[in-house]
Amino acid sequence: MTDDVLDIVLGVVAAGLSATLGWLARTYLWKRRLRRRQAFFGLPDSSESLLVVNRDPAASEPAVHRFDVFALLELAALVKDCGAHIQVVTQDMVGQGFGERTEFCVGGPGSNRRMAAHMAAMLPGVRVNIDPEPGPDRGAFQIGSERYRLDAGITEYVLLARLTAGERREARPAFLFCGQRAITNQAATRYLARHHEQLARKHGANSFVLLLKVVNSQAYGPDVVELVSDVTRAATSPLPTPAPTAPRNHRA
Repeated sequence: MTDDVLDIVLGVVAAGLSATLGWLARTYLWKRRLRRRQAFFGLPDSSESLLVVNRDPAASEPAVHRFDVFALLELAALVKDCGAHIQVVTQDMVGQGFGERTEFCVGGPGSNRRMAAHMAAMLPGVRVNIDPEPGPDRGAFQIGSERYRLDAGITEYVLLARLTAGERREARPAFLFCGQRAITNQAATRYLARHHEQLARKHGANSFVLLLKVVNSQAYGPDVVELVSDVTRAATSPLPTPAPTAPRNHRA
C-alpha cells in the first residue's frame, strides 16, 4: 500500500470516527434534555396526563373559548415532545384525585370548577373576583396584600403554577393556567413552552407560582408576556384575617 493510499484510508477512518463521536454526543445531549423535560413535567415515556378544559362563560351552551383551544394545542405539543399521552376532559367530568397523573388545568375559577378546587386547597393566598357585575375590581387578582386589576386588552394578568401534592416523590405535578381572560391562558401556556428549561433549572421539582403580565393583547395577542414576580410564598400562605371592628359606643 502506497503512502497516498494509506493517507486516504486514515483520513476516511478519522472522518468516520469523528462523525460517530459527534452523533453520540448529540444523542447523549438530546436524551439528557429529554429526561430533564420529562422530570419537570412529570411525564416519563408513555405516561398518561390529564388536560382539564374550562367552559366559555359567555356561551349559552357548553363550549370552549377559541383562545383556550389554542392553549390546549400548545400543551398537547409539550406532552407529545415528552413521549407521553394526553386525555382531555371538561372541568366537571374529572372525577379523580390529585397527583396520580400530571395535570394541566386551564381557566379561572369562574369557568373551571377544578381550578377553583385547586386554588382553595393549595393557593389560599389568592382570591379572584368572579363577580359578573361590571366594576373596577371585576376579574381582579388579590395575592397576599397586593391587588392586580384587569384592563382588558391593555394590561392583563395570569398565574402560572406548578404544584405537587405533599412530599410524595412519585406524585405527579399539576400545572395551573389561571388568567383574567382566555387569551391570557394561552399566553401562559406559550410562556411555559418557551421557558420550561429555565424554569426547570431554577425550580427543579419544587412547586412555584408565577404572576405574568400580558401586555397589549389587543395588538400583540398572547405573545408579549412579562414576568411580574414569583409569588409562591404569598400565594401559598393564607390571607390574613381582617381584625374585628370594635363596636362604637353611642350616647343616649
